[in-house]
Amino acid sequence: MKLGDLALPTIEWETRMADGDDLFTKENIRAANKVLDSFMKNLTQDSGLTEKEIKKYVKQVTLKLNKLNEKYDYFIETLEREELCEYIMEAAGIAGLEFDGDITEEWREW
Repeated sequence: MKLGDLALPTIEWETRMADGDDLFTKENIRAANKVLDSFMKNLTQDSGLTEKEIKKYVKQVTLKLNKLNEKYDYFIETLEREELCEYIMEAAGIAGLEFDGDITEEWREW
């Protein structure tokens, strides 16, 4: 699998919002997409990223999502956390980071 093949977790969020889930708004989904797009751009900018660089980008995306979650009234709940963690960890793994466990846990507040 390639980084570009990963489906954004926000696609599911849009579906849930359309089905009446009021956790989500167009604004918080758009903001999350912007953060995740930036993360993906960082991972794909250079094919020779070191593990240290990948981990730095994981930290950045996690901290940005912390801020978004607070700004948009804590819309990242259990299911969203699992979807985001899976996305971030899968992307980091494809980019070349080897790890065990949840690599976002160290910085994650959601």
